[in-house]
Amino acid sequence: MDALSLLLNRRSLPKMTVPAPQGEALDNILRAGLRAPDHGALTPWRFIVSQGEGLQKLADILVSAAQADGAEEAVIEKASKAPFRAPMVITVVAKVQASDKIPVIEQHLSAGCAAQAMQMAAVAQGFAGFWRTGSWAYHAVVREALGVQGDDMIVGFLYLGTPDCRDVKAPERDLAQFVEYL
Repeated sequence: MDALSLLLNRRSLPKMTVPAPQGEALDNILRAGLRAPDHGALTPWRFIVSQGEGLQKLADILVSAAQADGAEEAVIEKASKAPFRAPMVITVVAKVQASDKIPVIEQHLSAGCAAQAMQMAAVAQGFAGFWRTGSWAYHAVVREALGVQGDDMIVGFLYLGTPDCRDVKAPERDLAQFVEYL
């Protein structure tokens, strides 16, 4: 798949199965994240790969967060299953560094670019993925369990695996509704 086709036809596929990216394919995905725009060469990212037992550890963290909120059993059950939507979840963290020149928001955006690059690298290699945040990304229990401190931010959970559903064409959008020229 050429790069332009990849970008113009990007879709998140919600159903994935094994295998997850491994070996060189996973290394390519992680390296793509490291190529995100990075003002000041701060490398403000951290990637936490969960698969196998790691998915259960992530589920336990989400359940702890739900329980800390006094959530209903249905919410706790949903939290316990969330990481298992795919055989791999990469938590993308903006690892903020103090800088007089590069504001925190730029470092968060850079980590977001890393997540996008990683998803595109997965798709380019025949895998599927979706990027999700949700309330767990901002929850104090989840942040603490994953070592996210201060201005650091979980910018998303990148679910990766092999497509397990039919791809649906992305809707066409009218450029005139989104673009202005000065």
